[in-house]
Amino acid sequence: MNKTRLSLFYLGSYLVLIGVGLLLAPHETLRILQSNREYGDVFPRVAGMVMSGLGLSIFGMIRARSLKQYPATLFMRVYFIACFVAFYVTTRDPLFLVLIGIVGLGLVLTLAAYLCDHTAEVADSRSR
Repeated sequence: MNKTRLSLFYLGSYLVLIGVGLLLAPHETLRILQSNREYGDVFPRVAGMVMSGLGLSIFGMIRARSLKQYPATLFMRVYFIACFVAFYVTTRDPLFLVLIGIVGLGLVLTLAAYLCDHTAEVADSRSR
């Protein structure tokens, strides 16, 4: 699961970076993420707290080598993308398209790495 583990650094990094950005500088972070709406001052900070906390927990999974939890990160991102699509349809805010791109890239990277690692494990078990 080395490639999968490596791909999770992208997930943890964007969660922590965007989360800290929303927590400390919400308006600027939303502008960088192409938002065209006003979300107030408190809610983006709460979202930043949750995102950065989730990112830190992902780094904890990586550090602990919790291999059985790695596939759960794939399902989590599918759920996030479905929510972002619904939010975009509702608001037409480009922020959600940017987030779909960021999360989607991570999903593709982790899925490809997971399939590659899984294929290698199956081949190793057959050769023994």
